[in-house]
Amino acid sequence: MRKAVLILSILLFTLSAACKRGDRKVVAVIAQGRSHLFWQSVHAGAAAAGRAAGVEILWNAPATETDYSGQLQIVEAMINRRVDAIAVSPIDKKSMVGVVERADREGIPVIIFDTGVETDKFVAHVATDNYAAGRLGAQRVGKILNGKGKVLIVACQPGSASTLAREQGFEDDLKENWPGIQVVDKRFGMSDFAKSLAVAENMLTAHPDVDGMFASNETSTVGAAQALKGRGSKVKLVGFDWSPTLLDDLRGGLIDSLVVQDPFKMGHEAVMLAVRKLKGETPPKTNPLAPRLVTRENVDDPDIHAQLHPKLEF
Repeated sequence: MRKAVLILSILLFTLSAACKRGDRKVVAVIAQGRSHLFWQSVHAGAAAAGRAAGVEILWNAPATETDYSGQLQIVEAMINRRVDAIAVSPIDKKSMVGVVERADREGIPVIIFDTGVETDKFVAHVATDNYAAGRLGAQRVGKILNGKGKVLIVACQPGSASTLAREQGFEDDLKENWPGIQVVDKRFGMSDFAKSLAVAENMLTAHPDVDGMFASNETSTVGAAQALKGRGSKVKLVGFDWSPTLLDDLRGGLIDSLVVQDPFKMGHEAVMLAVRKLKGETPPKTNPLAPRLVTRENVDDPDIHAQLHPKLEF
C-alpha cells in the first residue's frame, strides 16, 4: 500500500512539473547567423533573460548571414509551431516583411533586434543606434587624420539595414564635419571574411595613397585588418564590432579603434520586451542602445572589459 502511494505521489509530482513546464511561455529568438561571437553574445543575453523571466527560449539561426531564405524558413516554422513570441534580426529588410506581417496577423508578437525591417507590424525594435555609430566612426577618423586625407569603406552587404545605417552615418558625418576628408572607394564584402579581405586588397591596390579605412561590421573589419597586415600598411583603420583577434590587432596597433555594440544587452532586452508584451504591457516601439568607441587606451577599463567579455551561458 505504501509503495502504491509512493508511486502515485511520484506520478502526481511528475505530472505537476510537466504542467508547470507546459505553462511556460515560449519565445523564439532568431539571429542572422551562428558563428560570430556577436550572435553568441546575443544568445547568451537572451538565455539570461529567459532564466530571469521564467520563459523558454528557442534559439535558431541560419548557418550564414546571407542565407535569408533559410532564415525565412526558420521564422515560418516558429509561427507554425505557435510560439508565444518571436524576436528576430532580419538578414534583409525587405525579404522578412511577409513573415513579420504573418506573425502579426496570427497574434504572435514580434520583436525586431539589431537591424530593421520595412514594415511597422512589430511590437518593438531594439538595436544599436547604428547611424550614430557610423558618425562615431567618422569622428574618430577625422581626429586621427587631422581633418584631411583619403579613406576607403569596407562595407557589409546590400539590404542589411543596420550596416547600411552605419555606412550612411559615417559618410554623412564626413561631409558635414570633415570636408578635407574624401571617401574614394566603397565596396561590399558580403559579410564574408574572404570576400572582405579581397575587396579591401583590391581597393588598396586601386588607391595606394589612401590614409584611412572604415569597416562596418566584424567580417569587414577582419578582412580590412588582414589586408593591411599583409601589406605592412600604415593606413589607419577604424573598425566595427570585436573578436579576440580584433582586440589583439587593436592592442598591437594594426587597428586604431573599434566601434562596439552590446550584443548581450541587445539579446536580453529583446526577450524582456517580448515578455512585457506577453504580460499585457505596451513596451516602447523604439529602444536604441548607445555605441562605444574602444581604443588601446581604454580597452582594459573594467566596464568595457565586462561589456566585451560577457558570460556565454546558454
